[in-house]
Amino acid sequence: MDLTDHAVRIGRELDGQIVRPKRQLAMVFDLNKCLGCQTCVVSCKTQWTREEGMEGQWWNVVNTMPGQGTPKDWETMGGGFAPDGQARPSCLPDREAYGDAWQFNQEEVLFGGQGKESYLQPKNFKGEKPTWGPNWDEDEGAGQYPNSHFFYLPRLCNHCTHPACLEACPRGAIYKREKDGIVLIDDQKCKGYRFCMEACPYKRIYYNHVAEVSQKCTFCFPRLEKGVAPACARQCPGRLRFVGYLDDEQGPIHKLVHQWKVALPLHAEFGTQPNVYYVPPLSPPKVSPAGKPDLSEPRIPREYLHSLFGPRVDEALAVIEAEKAKKARGEASELMDILIVYRWPQDIFPDFTQDPATL
Repeated sequence: MDLTDHAVRIGRELDGQIVRPKRQLAMVFDLNKCLGCQTCVVSCKTQWTREEGMEGQWWNVVNTMPGQGTPKDWETMGGGFAPDGQARPSCLPDREAYGDAWQFNQEEVLFGGQGKESYLQPKNFKGEKPTWGPNWDEDEGAGQYPNSHFFYLPRLCNHCTHPACLEACPRGAIYKREKDGIVLIDDQKCKGYRFCMEACPYKRIYYNHVAEVSQKCTFCFPRLEKGVAPACARQCPGRLRFVGYLDDEQGPIHKLVHQWKVALPLHAEFGTQPNVYYVPPLSPPKVSPAGKPDLSEPRIPREYLHSLFGPRVDEALAVIEAEKAKKARGEASELMDILIVYRWPQDIFPDFTQDPATL
C-alpha cells in the first residue's frame, strides 16, 4: 500500500485542516533536573508493559545525549511530514534496533552447578550475543577530556497535534481523543501492519510479536481520569516532569511554553507538532587542559542543541540564565519559582494531584 495515496485521513477536516481537540494535554521536561535514574522508565514498565510480548517494550525511555538513542539512530530514520505537508520517507526499525528483551543462562549458572565455571551471558531473540540495547550507550556522551559532556533526554509518545501515525494507519485504529488530545491505538482494530511505526518520526511505537498489534504510551489516561498524574511524572524524584493543559494560562505548561517560551519541542522540523516540550540544558563552560574556564564557549555545543530543539535554544537559555541571576541576587523570578517546584504535586501537575493510594 502506498501511504501517500491512501485516503484515510482520520483526525483532519475534509478541507485538509487539522482537527484540534477541545483541550490539549502536554508535558514539559526540565532537562536541567533529570538525574538519569530511570525511575520513570521502571514505573512505566511495571505498570503498563508486563504482558506477554511486551518484554522489549519501553514506552518511556531516558537516553543519554549525544547518543544513538532508542531505537538505534532513530533521528535519521525519517517519518513525519515535510514542510509542504507531504509524508517524509521513512524506514521501519527492527527488533535489534530497539534492543529486544534479553535472555540469560540463569539455569546453568544458578541451578546447574556451573556457578564457578560459567557466568551470566545475555542472548537476544535470535539466540545471539546482543549488539544493542535501549540504553546501550548510557553515560557515554561526546567530547574529549576535559570537555566531555552529556545530558539525559526522556522520551515517550508526543501525542502530536498532527500525528503521522494516525494518518498512516489504514485501519483507522489510531485516534486522538477530543477531550484532551491523547493519541491512542485501538487494539481491536489494529492488525499489526506497522505503518504507524514507520510513519512516526520519533519511533515511539512498538510491535507486540505475540498479540500482533502496535502498542505505545497512553499518557496513563486511566490515571488521569481519576485525577492521578501519569506514573512517570508522579514517580520522578527530580520533579522535572510538568503535566497539564496548554490552554490553562495559570498552569505551568502554558507559562513555560507560551509565556516564558523556555520549553521547546524536540525536532519540530518533523512536522507533527509534538505536545511534549523540553527546557534545554544549561552548560558549564569549556576548560583548558590546565583547568581554566573559557566563559565564551559552552561545553555542550550550541549547534548540537540547535539540531535537537531549533534556533530558539539561544533565546530560551538566555532567559533562563537571566532569571537565574535574578534569583541569585535575591530578586523575585516567577520562572525560577516554577522550575524549582516548591510545592509537590500542586505546582507541577495541578490538575492531577490525587494520591492513587487513597482511591
